[in-house]
Amino acid sequence: MANPLKALGDVNKLRKQAKQMQQDLAAEEITVEHNDIMIVISGDQKIKHFSVQGVTSADAVDALNDAIKQSQEMAAKKLQSMMGGVGGLPGFGGGS
Repeated sequence: MANPLKALGDVNKLRKQAKQMQQDLAAEEITVEHNDIMIVISGDQKIKHFSVQGVTSADAVDALNDAIKQSQEMAAKKLQSMMGGVGGLPGFGGGS
């Protein structure tokens, strides 16, 4: 019979890997410039800078980040329902 504690160790290892990947992504930045619009976004999809014709707005950055967060939550819920609510993994209905 398989050792059930090994499975817990595997899940813990996956969580640590996922957390490290999130940290690595947060450290990366992508800059996109189109005409007079500039956006800097992190690899974890958070807007760091947004400007139009050199003018930036904290309210615009907050609104963009809120829209991205809501779209990520919607996608996570759909994925969770497709996977049957696999618990214990970040983003899959149980972990953080």
